Amino acid sequence: MSPISVRGFAVASATAVTAVGSVVGVASGSTAQTNDAEATAAETTLLADIPAGQQAQVQTASLTQQANVQAIQADASAKKDAEESARKAAAKSAIEKKEAAEQAAKEAKERAEAKTAASRSASSFPVQSSYTVAQIQAMARQMVPSAQFQCFSNIVDHESSWNYQAVNASSGAYGLFQALPGSKMSSVGSDWQTNPATQIKWGLNYMDSRYGSPCEAWSFWQANHWY
Repeated sequence: MSPISVRGFAVASATAVTAVGSVVGVASGSTAQTNDAEATAAETTLLADIPAGQQAQVQTASLTQQANVQAIQADASAKKDAEESARKAAAKSAIEKKEAAEQAAKEAKERAEAKTAASRSASSFPVQSSYTVAQIQAMARQMVPSAQFQCFSNIVDHESSWNYQAVNASSGAYGLFQALPGSKMSSVGSDWQTNPATQIKWGLNYMDSRYGSPCEAWSFWQANHWY
């Protein structure tokens, strides 16, 4: 190939790529100016003057350039998607770790409260000849874990209305928890008939051993109206 041919081929290669872009632009609906049309016609004439084999090379170069641009765009899009996925995964992991930490802290607090309540035995309270509802509830608050107290209280409300000497005329069930027979409460103290603290200790032990906790016992009570 002569130097003139090489130069002509290079010029034709560049103009052919431009010509392909112009044709694509027209096909997509864009409006070309008069000068652009003249330039495109001139470039198309130059392309027609190139031998067939060289035309194929020019067209191949144009298609390769387009493919490279598309590949770069696809890589950028994939990178952006990957970064977004990683961000979402990190945020989800952080939330899960926070929730797990909060749950662990809550359980630790409940265990500490349960331990403190367990150390508070019935004998820790002074014996009286009689007790008001407020006094009995105050005892219960010191013996029952705070997270379980409302459930515990709900059961006592329904069973005896916090009357530690309540007796069921039909069955003989006795005390705050309507134990049947009432004498089973003697397992935690011989003063079960007169000491509400003894009854509270028995009732809490019963709910924990039979149902797992006062709240589980309350769930059962709601479903069956007994426990």
